[in-house]
Amino acid sequence: MIRNATAVWNGSGKEGNGNLTTQSGVLSKTQYSFNSRFESGVGTNPEELVAAAHAGCFTMKLSFVIGAAGFTPDMLETQCQITFENGAITKSHLIVKGKVPGISQEQWDASVKDAEANCPISKVLNTNITSEATLL
Repeated sequence: MIRNATAVWNGSGKEGNGNLTTQSGVLSKTQYSFNSRFESGVGTNPEELVAAAHAGCFTMKLSFVIGAAGFTPDMLETQCQITFENGAITKSHLIVKGKVPGISQEQWDASVKDAEANCPISKVLNTNITSEATLL
């Protein structure tokens, strides 16, 4: 399977602007710029998209891990905080809440650590990955 996205950039790094389009069409010429990346301008930015990818990938992997342990989650919600410093992503922190009937705290914690280490986006990121998890 191959997935793709396209970035188009016009102009200089600070004054220019660009757009992003994904294969699925979810992003279609979505604006990004210096302001949306480093200040508070309108549009998206690469770090926000990495955060979305990591949150989505981790949460789906966690559902699979919990399922393999014999449980079905009622709800899993993950926020991913990407730290971008000195031109590099230095950390990805996952904050997950889950409602999983019958699962013990120990099984929950082990499932979270498994998903944290083994989701495909975790594997591709060359950064410190941490998590905090709340079982509801």
